Amino acid sequence: MSDQVLNSGWTFTSQIDTPHDIPELLVPGETPVVSFKTVRDTATFTNRRLIVRDAQGFTGKKVETYSIPYSSINMWSTENAGTIDLNAEIELWTRAGRIKINVGRGIDVRKLDHLIAQSVLGA
Repeated sequence: MSDQVLNSGWTFTSQIDTPHDIPELLVPGETPVVSFKTVRDTATFTNRRLIVRDAQGFTGKKVETYSIPYSSINMWSTENAGTIDLNAEIELWTRAGRIKINVGRGIDVRKLDHLIAQSVLGA
């Protein structure tokens, strides 16, 4: 398991409807579960993976899409926001490295923990 942090800049700010470009990325049998707005991008949890759309450049027309299959997650942690903390956190340890995600106060990090557990453990 790599100790490399792959990303620490994603912050889920609010829950949104599934973005219009997500269905074209899905494989047969895959369905979106919940989507979030980030500062400039979107993140969608499906029943099989996490898809993060990362707009780049001044205009945002260049888009990199990250796909993190739940099968690659070896371990995860969630931390709720405290009195002073602005964000909760999710950390995923994958075969490729660690991924840190900040979760805004209006989002229930425990529900996301349950979604990840259900998806990774197949419950």
